Amino acid sequence: MNAISPNERNALARAVLELDVNNHAGVMSHVVGLFSRRAYNVEGILVMPVGSGEKSRIWLLVNEDTRLPQMIKQVEKLEDVLAVRRHGADHAVFERLEEFFQA
Repeated sequence: MNAISPNERNALARAVLELDVNNHAGVMSHVVGLFSRRAYNVEGILVMPVGSGEKSRIWLLVNEDTRLPQMIKQVEKLEDVLAVRRHGADHAVFERLEEFFQA
């Protein structure tokens, strides 16, 4: 039986949330504030405008735990959140980014 390395265990215990939002000042603060108020740690954040710039896409790398489904429901209720999609931790959006943060 193969042992699971700490990095593999972390990957298994994470999820990537993809949010489509209206692009204006304060939207990121509302999204991250929701997680902060509930003491839910966000491991990584990536945001870029899409299309004409009226909308943005936010990618959040979060830890999997029993509260995550409720967090997703609450994020979906935010006024400027247009859509939320959940992906596995192996989603490509954070895969290459980790190279830039290695010591």
